[in-house]
Amino acid sequence: MTKVRIAKSAGFCFGVSRALEMTEKGIEEGKSIATFGPIIHNGQVVKALEEKGVRIIESVGEAEKNDTVVIRSHGVPKAVEDEFKESGIEYIDATCPFVKKIHRIVSENYALGKTIVITGDANHPEVQGINGRCGGKAVIFSSEKDVDCSILAGKDICVVSQTTFERILWEKIIKIIKNTCKEAVFFDTICNATDERQKSAASLAAESDLFIVIGGKNSSNTQKLYKIASEICDRTIWVEGAWELPEDVYRPGERVGITAGASTPDWIIKEVFKTMVVAENLNSGNGELTFAEAFEDSLVTLNTGQVVTGTVMKITPTEVYVNLGFKADGIIPADELSDDPDVKPEDVVKVGEELEVFVVRVNDAEGYVKLSKKKIDAVKGWEKVESAAETQEVLSGKVIETVNRGIIVSVCGTRVFVPASLASERFTADLTPLVGKIVSLRITNIKEDRRGKRAIGSIKSVLLEEKAKKAEAFWADVEKGKHYEGVVKTITSFGAFVDIGGVDGLVHISELSWTRVKDPSEVVSVGDVIDVYIIEANQETGKISLGYKKAEDNPWFIAQHTMAVGDVRKVKVVRLLPFGAFVEIIPGVEGLIHVSQIADRRIGKPADVLSVGQEVEAKIVDADWEAKKIGLSIRALIVAQEAEAPVEEAAPVEEAAEEAAAEAPTEE
Repeated sequence: MTKVRIAKSAGFCFGVSRALEMTEKGIEEGKSIATFGPIIHNGQVVKALEEKGVRIIESVGEAEKNDTVVIRSHGVPKAVEDEFKESGIEYIDATCPFVKKIHRIVSENYALGKTIVITGDANHPEVQGINGRCGGKAVIFSSEKDVDCSILAGKDICVVSQTTFERILWEKIIKIIKNTCKEAVFFDTICNATDERQKSAASLAAESDLFIVIGGKNSSNTQKLYKIASEICDRTIWVEGAWELPEDVYRPGERVGITAGASTPDWIIKEVFKTMVVAENLNSGNGELTFAEAFEDSLVTLNTGQVVTGTVMKITPTEVYVNLGFKADGIIPADELSDDPDVKPEDVVKVGEELEVFVVRVNDAEGYVKLSKKKIDAVKGWEKVESAAETQEVLSGKVIETVNRGIIVSVCGTRVFVPASLASERFTADLTPLVGKIVSLRITNIKEDRRGKRAIGSIKSVLLEEKAKKAEAFWADVEKGKHYEGVVKTITSFGAFVDIGGVDGLVHISELSWTRVKDPSEVVSVGDVIDVYIIEANQETGKISLGYKKAEDNPWFIAQHTMAVGDVRKVKVVRLLPFGAFVEIIPGVEGLIHVSQIADRRIGKPADVLSVGQEVEAKIVDADWEAKKIGLSIRALIVAQEAEAPVEEAAPVEEAAEEAAAEAPTEE
């Protein structure tokens, strides 16, 4: 069976869609609308606008006094904008923002004295508008063959591109320029949408036996799509709509690919798609029907409020297109897919998936049917919610918003209100952190008032039940010294409460660190995942004492294994007492230098020699690791230094006497 597929990027681009919306808005506001040139390169759309009273003008002089002129997405030269302002004619600037960016780049670089180079079609309105930003003095190249670097030699140049220019050509041209012109800056201004459209067309064309390009014959970007596809797929045809498809275009068993230019509305793409699907069915066994009969027979009748089944045909960031077998396909806006405002269409549905949908509105005039998936989900979901209210089944859902005094949880497509008091195990004033989270709840009540039926749920009841089960399991195998991975829930002045799986235990401040801390927050924070162990657990009282500090981190353990009697250490004086000085050897370990060991002479008190905060070297002379006592001596180092000092050899007595006599003063 043939697979008819539409390229991922096909149809209206952002700029064209924006320009049409601005035009339609002007019509709705009752303005007399004229467009500066055709608003879009599509005859059917232009004709539809003409039927609504929209005129096309080619110069400012053609505008009437009461007109509001829409400048199309291609933009215009600055001189034309100035002419509108001077004439007083009201105008709406619908220039694509991406084109506006090129205007700014060109204006700024031209003002700096640079020569402007544009890659694109010199006759295209967009290129003419860009060229108008540098006084019409730009050098324009449409292919690598046009590049004449001799005219650029010695010049400071700025290179930009038409937004719909073919990327392969752009890369070839800039390569030539880079090799010959050293003073050049390049701005890749090819629109991402154009780039993606061309890439997806090339990719699909490579997988197709027949490739159809849809778009106006005067559309530059459609022409490029046709060129790219025809170089890949031999059977590539270019049509403006389904009416141009030959009756014998389809060959049984072919794979068909479809793409469309940026000026092609969705309804034209849909018609071509459906025509090819009908052609496939016709050639698959309905030989008695004519092509037209098969097409008409494939259509169904739709009414507002009807529930129908369709197949997902295309997904965009804002809409999902569904083939209903109707003369117009259905569109599900993103906000009609789910109650979740953050949901992405591609996360909810997939291309080719069958969906049951609710018909919100049938609009033949504009060629679409508005559908809703969330209305169907809500109906089915409500049945589930009502049943769960009776059975007390636990349901899961996503918190989608906070409201006055609670939160809203989307459960099976149904909005369930959860009061703040039932939104968590403990009352929390700020519920915003819950938004976006998946939660489990029970339906506690179904209320009915003038606004209809409403469901009320409780997250707290489920949490408490889960906690009770975890607590039971905990007390069944708890034992002293056993380690647990816990989460810090709250911090007080005397310690931290840690959830170790259904029960909370206290890590006293003295058990948080081997060193002295003034506040538990110096060591842990709420939400920290930490390893703790049981010091004591009493099931009757429910009290659990936990330890956090580890034996191997004990400073005395470290000291015992890293120092010994006889070692010389640099220590810091921390306290001075009449009998000696306490010094910090390492953080958490102190030793005593007795007053008799501070100097090599008798001193009255330690403060005569030492001061708090002073760093000195001392020798470990005694260590009682069990009693946690270490004795140190500064005197021992002084004595050792004196003992090691060199001693001068004594002179003979006679020589000493002679020297003394020589140095003695003489009487006159």
